[in-house]
Amino acid sequence: MSKIAVLKTSPETVVKDYARLMKLASSRKVLRKAYETVLKINLSWTKFYPACSTPPWQLEGVLKTLIDDGYEPKHLHPVENQTVVTHPWKGAYGNKWLPVLKKYGTPFEPLTDVEWIDYQPKAEMLAMDKLFPGISVPKMFLGTNVIHLPTVKTHGHTTTTGAMKNAFGGLIPKYRHHAHQKIHEVLVDLLAIQKEIHKGILAVMDGTVCGDGAGPRTMVPYEGNIILASDDQVAIDAFAADIMGFDPMSIPYLKMAHDRGLGTADIKQMEIVGMDRKEALALNFGFKTRKSVVIRWDQRLRKGTAGIPWLHRWLFHSPIFRTFIFASGFFHDQLWYPTIGQKHIRTFNQMGWGPLFTQYPYGRYPKFTDVKEWDPY
Repeated sequence: MSKIAVLKTSPETVVKDYARLMKLASSRKVLRKAYETVLKINLSWTKFYPACSTPPWQLEGVLKTLIDDGYEPKHLHPVENQTVVTHPWKGAYGNKWLPVLKKYGTPFEPLTDVEWIDYQPKAEMLAMDKLFPGISVPKMFLGTNVIHLPTVKTHGHTTTTGAMKNAFGGLIPKYRHHAHQKIHEVLVDLLAIQKEIHKGILAVMDGTVCGDGAGPRTMVPYEGNIILASDDQVAIDAFAADIMGFDPMSIPYLKMAHDRGLGTADIKQMEIVGMDRKEALALNFGFKTRKSVVIRWDQRLRKGTAGIPWLHRWLFHSPIFRTFIFASGFFHDQLWYPTIGQKHIRTFNQMGWGPLFTQYPYGRYPKFTDVKEWDPY
């Protein structure tokens, strides 16, 4: 039976609550100190937006707990990758991760700067081998523990997103947008690969402020005041989906992972600790997944041209695709964020979590070398 640790929390107690949460999730048993530990932070937007990316208190709570439990900072590796719409260093600055990492002596390690190697999965792949010319993983991931730091939010491509989707940025070096053709199958493939390359896997999910609607960026912030942890990525994503108001077994990536024995998506088969089971199962945030204009058109074009290979290649494997990247950046950063987004941020600032975010410093703007020849096709 999969175990889910769930706690209510507050801005005043959240860092201490993460320590209790990880103890309930048996983190020291899951993450053996004999191995290096990767912390896969979650970056869905280079800009700060509530519930969008790992908040600083989540990162601090996990790091402080690990170090208090005797894990040496030099063996902890906070990482995140680059996409066509996010930048790891700019995102680390905008989301206030860098001063937290400095405080605990764990330098940020963008996956754009590490060695990637070819990998041949032992498990049968559902989509990865068909969508990409080859499968690569960061060499530093082999034989390590990994901790995922997702948030509770919706996603226009996958209904919900969490621990399983967080591996998306850690195990696909480039061209991730091609996975949108078979996104549910890809998430199942990535979990199968993780189980082959990692010694221990733990997900610690922040639901202090959750995201409802057109995730993973253009969402309505919702004050959830909960945190979750589990060594079963399917179970924690399924439980989070249930809390958000969805039937986990109706979400394809969760049902497929459950059926393939990669984890548990059936709430009845989960042990709940940290909160009374009846109280936990009564949580229902009533979320509804919506699609932003960018995701809506992405899906229409990908599905509409899937049977026309030459047109699909022209749209998504040629410089034409840069038009879509520009349109996405313009819509999100220049139109939505300064208007609707700022309205929601003002609401967030009225919550207890807004002042807590303000207390964390940005630190100095980082010096970095941009990745050259970033080929998005």
